[in-house]
Amino acid sequence: MESIKVFCPATIANISCGFDVLGLALDTVGDLMTVKKQQEKGIEILEVTGQDLPKEAHRNVAGVAGMALLQQADYNGGFSIRIDKKIKAGSGIGSSAASSAGAVWAMNELLGKPFTRRQLVEFAMEGERLASGVAHADNVAPAIFGGFTLIRSYNPLDIIHISPPGELVATVIHPQIEIKTSDSRKILKTTISLEDGIKQWGNLGGLIAGLYTQDYDLIGRSLEDHIVEPIRSILIPGFDALKKHSLEAGALGCGISGSGPSVYALSRSLATAMEVASAMKTVYDKLGIAYDLHVSEIGKSGVRVAFPDS
Repeated sequence: MESIKVFCPATIANISCGFDVLGLALDTVGDLMTVKKQQEKGIEILEVTGQDLPKEAHRNVAGVAGMALLQQADYNGGFSIRIDKKIKAGSGIGSSAASSAGAVWAMNELLGKPFTRRQLVEFAMEGERLASGVAHADNVAPAIFGGFTLIRSYNPLDIIHISPPGELVATVIHPQIEIKTSDSRKILKTTISLEDGIKQWGNLGGLIAGLYTQDYDLIGRSLEDHIVEPIRSILIPGFDALKKHSLEAGALGCGISGSGPSVYALSRSLATAMEVASAMKTVYDKLGIAYDLHVSEIGKSGVRVAFPDS
């Protein structure tokens, strides 16, 4: 192949109790990207639609991630990239990760798959470093692996892929305000109490166990964040009301997606997820805040070849 068009999924990171180590891929929300081989070395961003983002490769996360891959590839040429951004920057559902992951996944396909998915995550993390100042993997890992991912270790990078329970559906509301990940990280504490740590470790273990055993009640009990949510939630208008009404509508749990401002909820069925969406809509309609609303199953495959009519 000389060219490929891919779907690059949005992602939910942290999932309440897993700051910087847990993430999941959405199935129906994401960007489209076309990557093509070219004789000229390096990365050329030909077009970005949907968002006002830099086209200089060293200033664009897709370009930076792609250059990280090229440095390790046995390939004398380069790539051109066209990006149709459907995920708004600063949304909290992995806009930069979608571009970073999509670029390196597509390049790897065109080169005959010389790199493993773990290596692709490492390349994509360089795009995240540009976007937020930190090379975190909780968005790019699920974008590449699909399903849920647990980053057991960053040094060395150790990623555990977890297949999503079949009935799990996500609802995400994105208020039309921007919270930069780099700014959202600055307000976090650098130390936690032992008491909060114990609560968080228990919830993280419970959530992982619930995912493996498809114990939806355990998943719901484990979707609690005692460390990050109390601090970041003050930046999100109506957060407490969103969470309260989502749980009353039947959600298993509700929390901040990534660094915000998006708020996510997980439900056991599509019908419940739609009820949660309606509840979230009611909250923001009353507040008069513009928003985008998404309901999606968990994406099993992560980045994938796009349908011809996409």
